[in-house]
Amino acid sequence: MSDRIKYLHITGLIISQAVLWLLLSGHYTPLLLGLGSISIILVTIISLRMNLIVYHQPEIGLQILNFIPYGFWLLVEILKSNIDVCKRILNPSLPINPSLITIKASQRSELATVAFANSITLTPGTIAIDVNGNMIEVHSLADVGIEGLETDEMNKRVKQAEIE
Repeated sequence: MSDRIKYLHITGLIISQAVLWLLLSGHYTPLLLGLGSISIILVTIISLRMNLIVYHQPEIGLQILNFIPYGFWLLVEILKSNIDVCKRILNPSLPINPSLITIKASQRSELATVAFANSITLTPGTIAIDVNGNMIEVHSLADVGIEGLETDEMNKRVKQAEIE
């Protein structure tokens, strides 16, 4: 690995720490800017000595632009599930039938499978309990959650965002 790449990573670390510190602190007096700079330098030195800086980044395996429409679709699904869960809480006559199922994820990368499992968990009434390879164990509050997963729509949409 070239020294240029190492310096780029270190520079990126320093810049990201500085931006984060400035955004979170909201104070721009000379004393606090100086103390912030010292703390950023110390954190960078400690990170270098502990070999915490990763120079080889793993391939993401997802097309971020394809996740934008998926994000909007997921928000709509979260809203619909929220309404369903609220109805079940407020109306005791609606059935609550907890069940546990295992579904197969069709994604190739681990990151996409985790995104699929997290999407299941974000949707109220369902939670991904375990991810084992491409099998995801899901707990559902009602049959509606299971039916939604059996349509395989969410699985297909995450799969579309993967890099071919």
